[in-house]
Amino acid sequence: MLRAIKFNIRTKIAIGYFLILVCLGASILAVTDRIEALQTEVESITSRDVEIHNLIASIQYDAISMETAQRGFIITGDTSYLEPYDLGKSQWEANYNSLYAYISDNPSTQKALEEIKLSIQEWISKTAEPTIAMKKENRSADIIAFFQDDVGKQQMDSLRAKFDAVGNQEVQSTRLHIIDLENKNRILTIGIYVLLLAATIISLMIVSFVSGSIVKTIKQVVRTITEIASSGGDLGTRIKVNTNDEIKELGDATNRLLASLEAQSWIQAKVAEVATMNQGINDLGILARSFLTKVAPMINASYGVFYIRRGAGEQQRLEKLASYAGTGEEAGKESFRFGEGLVGQCALEKRVFLLNQPDQAPLITTGLVQLEPRSILMVPIEYEERLEAVIEFASLQSFTTQHLKLLEEIEQDFGIAVNNVAGRMEVERLLSESQVLTEELQMQQEEMRMTTEHLEEQYLVAEQKTKELEKAKEELEDYSEQLQKSSQYKTNFLANMSHELRTPLNSILILSQLLAENENQTLNDDEEGYAKVIHTSGTDLLKLIDDILDLSKIEAGKVVLTIDEVNLTEIPEMMKLTFNPVAEKKELAFIVDMADNLPDVWYTDGQRLQQILKNLLSNAFKFTEKGSVHLQIERAGDETLAISVTDTGIGIPMDKQKLIFEAFQQVDGNTNRLYGGTGLGLSITSEFVKLLGGYIKLNSSVGRGSCFTIYLPELSQERLDTIQLAMQESAAAAEQLGEIPVQEESGNETDSSRISENEQTSGSNFAGKKVLLVEDDARNVFALVQALESKKMQVTVAGNGRRCMDILEENTDFDLVLMDIMMPLMDGYETMREIRKLPQLQDMPIIALTAKAMKSDRDKCLEAGASDYISKPLQMDQLFSLMRVWLTKQVSH
Repeated sequence: MLRAIKFNIRTKIAIGYFLILVCLGASILAVTDRIEALQTEVESITSRDVEIHNLIASIQYDAISMETAQRGFIITGDTSYLEPYDLGKSQWEANYNSLYAYISDNPSTQKALEEIKLSIQEWISKTAEPTIAMKKENRSADIIAFFQDDVGKQQMDSLRAKFDAVGNQEVQSTRLHIIDLENKNRILTIGIYVLLLAATIISLMIVSFVSGSIVKTIKQVVRTITEIASSGGDLGTRIKVNTNDEIKELGDATNRLLASLEAQSWIQAKVAEVATMNQGINDLGILARSFLTKVAPMINASYGVFYIRRGAGEQQRLEKLASYAGTGEEAGKESFRFGEGLVGQCALEKRVFLLNQPDQAPLITTGLVQLEPRSILMVPIEYEERLEAVIEFASLQSFTTQHLKLLEEIEQDFGIAVNNVAGRMEVERLLSESQVLTEELQMQQEEMRMTTEHLEEQYLVAEQKTKELEKAKEELEDYSEQLQKSSQYKTNFLANMSHELRTPLNSILILSQLLAENENQTLNDDEEGYAKVIHTSGTDLLKLIDDILDLSKIEAGKVVLTIDEVNLTEIPEMMKLTFNPVAEKKELAFIVDMADNLPDVWYTDGQRLQQILKNLLSNAFKFTEKGSVHLQIERAGDETLAISVTDTGIGIPMDKQKLIFEAFQQVDGNTNRLYGGTGLGLSITSEFVKLLGGYIKLNSSVGRGSCFTIYLPELSQERLDTIQLAMQESAAAAEQLGEIPVQEESGNETDSSRISENEQTSGSNFAGKKVLLVEDDARNVFALVQALESKKMQVTVAGNGRRCMDILEENTDFDLVLMDIMMPLMDGYETMREIRKLPQLQDMPIIALTAKAMKSDRDKCLEAGASDYISKPLQMDQLFSLMRVWLTKQVSH
């Protein structure tokens, strides 16, 4: 039982030290006990003797104090001398009793002390008390007579002699006690030496026992290790240690080291066997079968498959090359892609896969039974970090760490062998192919000699055809370039003509509006009607220009779509507000239906959607004389809207239904004459629907009406980018020949949106305001001067920027500047920059006027120093509102 308890070296040493300490402790306890006893005696004797001497001295002091006080009172008669007397009289007997108790063990001293007591009592009764009474009674003669004999002095002298005798006796008793203590101390010293000697002997015995136990075990281990070293390298020998301490742990560690060395030696021997097996093999199939046959028994594998890498790049696959203990088709899958299954994943990650207790594992077949493997192992074979093969093993037992280490060592060298064999096979294949090719080449050379003349004839014919194709290609390229130039010229023409048309149109609209307003009542009703017709015609002409520019922008790919949240619930009210007056005028029913499953918000370009709806509804009302116009919005899928505009109008023949979506086309000449219009609305609508990623369907019959249905998807940023890219690609040909100056959206709507309601009602009095108009076109100057002077404003005109600066240098007292952009000598941009350089004109309002409304122009105007911006042709209400805003700000400053 004691042998089962682990007594390590530290425990043994600790037990030895503990026993030594026990011995020392016992010795110390014995010595301490004797020292304490001796100390107690010393303290007892010392305190007793000191107390006895103190009490003797106290009694003697009390007696002397009483005598001194008695003589002082008799001499002086002062009663204060009696206080020490009374105090000594009351104390001496108490001290006497204490002293008598201390010397109870000394009869001779007690007898002497009793005589002292009798002497004190006799002195008090025969000397002290009678003389004090005499003095109190003033019997001086009796006192003198009493002291002539002086019996009291004799008594006190006798008392002192007795005190000395008692003191000497006590001193002698103390000396005897001291001698006794010295004897006991000498005996104690001898005892301490004896105890120390005994403790030393016992400690040496314990140390000898413990060290002997440790050394004996170590010698046993050394002897065993020496036997192992001298036994010819037999790593199977093991050290046996009977003790249960660190020496046993050393032996166990040595045994584990021997086991590890034995395993490593086994691994190295097996690796050498496999390496030897690889020599002289020039076929991968033989190499794979030899490898499986050799290695499978080493790791107790009952099943194995060898997969070799074939192909390169993304076409790489693992193909079965050989198997071990396989049964036909069940011997592993024929091939794997990288990453397919655990075999493919092993190839992809290039790491070992070990599965214990796998589910649905392939069965291992013997002659009698089919057994399910307990462990499956997949090992990648690499060469220079490139996968060469994957080997799979299955075993009825679990693979051990030793097996894994063996495969790891084999894998390092086997990859080289696989690569070398594959290389030799490739060299042999190439050599064989080279020989075949050489033979074929010789045959082909003979054939080529026979066909050279025929090829020369075909070459001449082919050369002639090549020249003809090149000529045709050049003609096509010239034609393509002419088409691109034609498209560019058309777009440039439309953009430039829009600019040229807007300039005179500006004055037409301004003057016709002034005439139509007829504020001075100088026109009769017919003339006022003429002016309104002129203004309406100018407005229609402006809309036509905008439609043409829309088509130009679409063709040039310059339309910018903006995704925003379109509130579908607002569309019915918006459309009714626009078209109810038209329906009432033509006595048509206008119906708007919204499906119940519509979302509240739809992501698309809201401005383009409104333009599409307005174009379709305008078209429907224009060609419908009786009946109704029906707008219906519903869902055509999770991410698609179906918007239908149905009318009961004239309808469209089947052969004209594609034609109407082309620019400047209507159903026929009669349609144009009866209903007017340019034929651009449906063309623009069709292009906008395409830009928004949708398409349009038409269902119509002559005399029964038409139904236009557009299908619009919900736009995401990704889809918008795709649409914009398609637009840019469609305009790529024109952009290669130079930038196309296509006009942007008109800025009038945004200008008017900047005017708030309170600005419309405050500061509306223009009378007396000084305006500097900078404009080079005489028609616009005339129209604007008439309009401004009708509001009682003082107008100064500058024909160009240079003249403007001359006027401002002479007089800066202007409330506002209207600045045209396109002018000779000095354009509007340069003029505004020069104005802003003058400190006194830093805050003067400048409103830029231009017939071109490109985004870049708007930004350039503001950067050049313009306070605001408005595009031509001008709408005077908007211009007056804008002027009112800046004149009001100027007044507030």
